[in-house]
Amino acid sequence: MSETQVIENSILINASATTVERCITELNLMHRWLNPVLRCYPAGDWNTNVGGKSKFVIEIPLIKPTLNSTIVERQPGLVVWGFEGFFKGKDRWECQPTPNGTCLLNRFEFQIPNPIVTWGFKIFAEKFTKQDMQAQLGRLKRVAEEVGAKT
Repeated sequence: MSETQVIENSILINASATTVERCITELNLMHRWLNPVLRCYPAGDWNTNVGGKSKFVIEIPLIKPTLNSTIVERQPGLVVWGFEGFFKGKDRWECQPTPNGTCLLNRFEFQIPNPIVTWGFKIFAEKFTKQDMQAQLGRLKRVAEEVGAKT
């Protein structure tokens, strides 16, 4: 098994933790901030309670890499997806209320079981993944602040 890798980012959002959490748990809002080539599909009914299942698919023609995910931890302000596929690990989203809104922490902790995929990730995707995760938080911030301004 490969070593565990961690990519961690945070962002301050001028919206309540409840609003930020909605952006993470409501599928229509999630698709507004996810990378446009990444889609999340429910496995059955959409559910972000412990045990809820979904698939994250990278919409690359022909190969469409897929991560099967299950909610493994859930509390108000916290959602943790566990996943298996070309990666194995957890994607943790934690909303921490602040005096002016929310600090959102995202921790992507994973292993890549296949050495060829590990090599490809290191060479082609690691830098892009880190940049995209930061950009994703910026997009989520914009969506949450827009949703928060309407409520």
